Amino acid sequence: MEKAKLCELVDIYLGVTHTPEYVFNGVPFLSVKDISGGKICFNDCKYISQEEYDSLSEGAKPKVGDMLFCRVGTLGKPIIIPEGTPLFGSFVSLGYLRNKNTDRCDLNYLRYWMYSNSFWKQVNSNVKGASQVNLNTGWLSKFDVDLPDMQEQKHRISVLDKCKAIIEQREEELKVLDNLIKARFVEVFGNPDTNSKGWNECVLSEKLNVVGGYTFKSDQFDEISGIPVLRIGNINAGFFKPVNLVYWHEDENLERYAIYPGDLVMSLTGTVGKDDYGNVCILGDEYEMYYLNQRNAKLEIKEGIDKYYLSQLLKFAQIKKRLTGISRGVRQANISNKDILNLVVPVPPIELQEQFANFVHQVDKSKVAVQKALDETQLLFDSLMQQYFG
Repeated sequence: MEKAKLCELVDIYLGVTHTPEYVFNGVPFLSVKDISGGKICFNDCKYISQEEYDSLSEGAKPKVGDMLFCRVGTLGKPIIIPEGTPLFGSFVSLGYLRNKNTDRCDLNYLRYWMYSNSFWKQVNSNVKGASQVNLNTGWLSKFDVDLPDMQEQKHRISVLDKCKAIIEQREEELKVLDNLIKARFVEVFGNPDTNSKGWNECVLSEKLNVVGGYTFKSDQFDEISGIPVLRIGNINAGFFKPVNLVYWHEDENLERYAIYPGDLVMSLTGTVGKDDYGNVCILGDEYEMYYLNQRNAKLEIKEGIDKYYLSQLLKFAQIKKRLTGISRGVRQANISNKDILNLVVPVPPIELQEQFANFVHQVDKSKVAVQKALDETQLLFDSLMQQYFG
């Protein structure tokens, strides 16, 4: 296998460092915020005139087939610009790679490489101690790439593409099932944002207690064994996701922070634009017990409200906004225990809530099966990435 420097394989370009004059309509001008979910998003981008675009340097004019990547903020997120993408200019927060020799290197191979441990080890060794983390082209150009022959590159790309397609399919299936539950909720209870069916309302402090998490010291985490600690990022799509777990030694003094299968948990911190704050889940059976950290809370039901009804209610965007009092321009949402307890919500008859809970139980059986298949495929994908890139 050949070992090459990145600069031997590609030319590396950066967008413009100055802020251009924006117009209402014209040529799209993208920055790092316009890269999301493995795609280029033009929905909320800025525009420059054709004349301004023509005056830009080549580094700010990515083309179809180039590999776009984020170099400031959330690093990486590489995208091969697909056929049919309109011309656009780019700000310095974005960079792109242009292949020097398509017979030697496939950019899709480098796309996967940029997600690998090999790539990130080299990133971390360069950004250590830096006040602002960015993919500096000077040291990026000197990154080592283990480069198999073209036939092997194509094989690896094909295998990883198939795994990725299955992962995306499973994720889409989960979204469909989540939307089914949401649709049934609105059908039965109406729009909770407006309480369109006129149910009695109450303050949540009448129906539940909120238990905050413990402030664990991260430098004392064990990466191998102990009691797993629930953290931000472990709650996703209504599921607990046992990824990137850390562990804490068993401690009887932390019993009040222990959570068990069946408990209802909410994340208290997140990014408003990504809508990942206020996520809720009912813990499954992956482990017997977890510890709760300070960025999550356990919602203990007292009476008169079903946890499946409440977990779905708290997923609605307007309900979450009420919790945080989000105003324009706020980026980080923080929900307190008091915010949860002071929330006023509609409370339909408990019999109706229990009927909805039975429906959720049935759908959850399908979700569990899909999630299991997703986790298995993700595990295979991660294993292949380790095998191919180290």
